[in-house]
Amino acid sequence: MKTIRDFDLSGKKVIIRVDYNVPMKDGVILDDNRIISSLKTVKYAIDNNAKVILLSHMGRIKTEEDKINNSLKPVSVRLSELLNMPVKFVPETRGIELEKAISNMNPKDVILVENTRFEDLNEKAESSNSEELGKYWASLGEIFINDAFATSHRSHASNVGIAKYLPSGIGFLIEEELKALDIDNCDRPLTIILGGAKVSDKIGLINNLALKADNILIGGGMAYTFIKASGLEIGKSLLDVDSIEFAKEMLEKYKDKIVLPIDSVNRDSKGVIRTCFINEIKEDETGYDIGIQTVKLFKNYLLDSKTIIWNRPVGMFEESPFDKGTKEICNILKDINVKKIAGGGDTASAIINLGYKEIFTHISTGGGASLELLEGKKLPGVIYEEENN
Repeated sequence: MKTIRDFDLSGKKVIIRVDYNVPMKDGVILDDNRIISSLKTVKYAIDNNAKVILLSHMGRIKTEEDKINNSLKPVSVRLSELLNMPVKFVPETRGIELEKAISNMNPKDVILVENTRFEDLNEKAESSNSEELGKYWASLGEIFINDAFATSHRSHASNVGIAKYLPSGIGFLIEEELKALDIDNCDRPLTIILGGAKVSDKIGLINNLALKADNILIGGGMAYTFIKASGLEIGKSLLDVDSIEFAKEMLEKYKDKIVLPIDSVNRDSKGVIRTCFINEIKEDETGYDIGIQTVKLFKNYLLDSKTIIWNRPVGMFEESPFDKGTKEICNILKDINVKKIAGGGDTASAIINLGYKEIFTHISTGGGASLELLEGKKLPGVIYEEENN
C-alpha cells in the first residue's frame, strides 16, 4: 500500500482524514492526544509544501441540537497552537465558503473543515458512505491520505468514499498501527492479555488469536463465562450464556494456550468484598477482578514473552478496589523490556488514567479498528487504498 511518502505533495491540495473525535465539555478539549497523534502526518504535508485540507468527525449527529456541542472549531484553535501557525476553520462541510477557502489556499496553508458527521443529517450521507458526498469531497483535492485509524474499519464517505476518486495512501499513524498490531510478524513468544465483558463480542478475535498466539491470559467479566464452561460455579458473576459452548470448545482445543484466573475478587449482596480461589465463589457473590494469585500466574507467562498485546482491562478498573488487578499487571509490564502493545478504547483509558502510558511501546488509537485487525480482518479504509493504487 502507498503511504504519504510515496506522493509528490508540493503545491497539491492534499485531503487528510484525521481523527479529532476528542472529548470536550463546554467547548473545552479535555484530552488532546488524538490531535497530537496527527501532527507527524500533518507536519510532513506542510513541510512538503502541500495545501492541507483536514477532515474529521466528532461525536454522533442525529439532530440539529447535536451540532451545537460537536463543532470542530475548538480543535482548530488547539491545532493552531500545536503547529504554531494559523489553521483556518471552515464552518461548513460543503458549499461556496468551503470551495472559495480551498481555491485561495497557498502551499503550507492548513484548513480544518467542519465535522463530517454534520452530513449525517442528510440521510446519513457520511456514515452510510454516500457516493455523491464522497465524490464531492474528492473534488476538493488532488491527493487523499487516510490517517484516521479509529474509523478505518468503517466505510464512510470521508475515507472509502473519497479514496474511490483520488490517488490515495495512508499517513504515519495508520502505518504505525498496522505495524504494531501485526501478530504474524512479531517476536515470540506472543502473549495476549484479554479482558472485557462478553465473550460473544470476541468470538472472531479469540478464534484468530488462538491460532496465532502462544498464550492467552483471560481476565475481566468474560473470564467467568470460561470458568463456568470449565465446570465451576461463578455465583452472580457475569455470564454470557450463549457463549458457554464456544468457551468449552476453546478450552478443550487450546488447553495449553488459554490461561484462566485461579482466584477472584468478589462482592456479595451485602457489599462485603473478599478474595477467594476460583472454586470458592459463593452463590450471592459477583466477581469483579482477578486476585493476587492470578496476577502471579499471569506474571510467569509475561516474563517469558517477547511480544505482549493487551486488549481490555482484567477487572472493573473504574472502581476501587477492583482496579488492583489491572494496576498489578501494569506494574509487571513496567519492568519487562519487550514490545508491549495496548488496544484502544477502555484499555487505553485504563492505562492512561492509572498513569502507565509511558511503559507501552504503542497504545492504539482505535478500539474497534484494532480489534478487527487482531481478528485477522482487513480494514475498508486501507483496502480501498490498496485497490486504487
